[in-house]
Amino acid sequence: MNRPLEGLLVLEFCQFLAGPSAGLKLADLGARVIKIERPQTGDACRSLSIKNLFVDEDSLLFHTINRNKESYTADLKNPEDLAKIKKLIAKADVMTHNFRPGVMEKIGLDYTQVQQINSKIIYGVVTGYGNEGPWKNKPGQDLLVQSVSGLTFLSGVDTDGPVPFGLSVSDIMCGNHLAQGIMAALIKRAKTQKSVLVEVSLLESILDVQFEVITTYLNDGGKLPDRSGAKGSAHAYLSAPYGMYQTQDGYIAMAMGNLPNICAIIRCDISDLYVEAGSAFDNRDKLIVRLSETFKLERTASWVNLLESNGIWCAEVLNYQTATALSTYKNLEIEQQLDLGSGKTIKTTVSPIRLDKRKLFVAKAAPKLGFDTESINIEFEIK
Repeated sequence: MNRPLEGLLVLEFCQFLAGPSAGLKLADLGARVIKIERPQTGDACRSLSIKNLFVDEDSLLFHTINRNKESYTADLKNPEDLAKIKKLIAKADVMTHNFRPGVMEKIGLDYTQVQQINSKIIYGVVTGYGNEGPWKNKPGQDLLVQSVSGLTFLSGVDTDGPVPFGLSVSDIMCGNHLAQGIMAALIKRAKTQKSVLVEVSLLESILDVQFEVITTYLNDGGKLPDRSGAKGSAHAYLSAPYGMYQTQDGYIAMAMGNLPNICAIIRCDISDLYVEAGSAFDNRDKLIVRLSETFKLERTASWVNLLESNGIWCAEVLNYQTATALSTYKNLEIEQQLDLGSGKTIKTTVSPIRLDKRKLFVAKAAPKLGFDTESINIEFEIK
């Protein structure tokens, strides 16, 4: 299968998650991605683990982000190594980095200087808070970025205090935005034959994720999100019945819907709380409590069957064990095996994109540190 980015050479001067996840997206689409790593230590993510899980001395986390890439080791402070890197840059289509502002300028690999090496380079930069301003040197770490973005006051109930999102959502979305920007820049370069600078930041990405609710805030007199006082509410800005409700044997999720119709179907009397459409907002918490009392009376499957048969949007709430056992999950082909060599494999996810009805499976695992340095030097005649 020919992939759309085949023939594209990407040099990745990135570590941790945001920049490397963009490289992962490009690699899945066919680009050749070479990680430029420090000798001996490499990408710091090699030693950063989730649940202390490691595979062949590198963290499982590193493997999830860096499949299908190559590893080239170079000390950018060493003149000889830097000269070799410049030869690679001269032949690259894209380079990305997430160094703090000023670092690449000192090394001599900032955008202006790289343009002199390669006038058609796509130059991608990831920062925490932008290249300018009083926060430019603050560490761009996901939880910290979530904390200053307002995101932590959207989940949970009004007595919870701030609730962080349970994923590195700033990093992940910033990586998506970087990949999106790079692909747009490639189209621009095809038209102009000139280099393009692509800049993204974690804070801008996590603010963009909140575009619906921030727009609401900006046009609603500056009122803060009003999290429900009722357990199970799933959105600070939406009315009842939106939320998750405990049943006799689990939980059911209810999306938007005509509340009187839903309550008639499940035989929940809300006549004292619902007078007109605005009541779903005005009496949200009391309505959620009333619905909760009703949903506890039957099993989840019974409720889902009843509601779906009447055209109501709902779903059983699943955990990883039950979600991955679904036939729907299996039909989506969202898993793949990576070959670590010596008969070892690991399971991970696959790109969610289909091209011409085909999934973008890749069996190549993340590279060992410096594994490809020698072969790349030979290929590109670097001495």
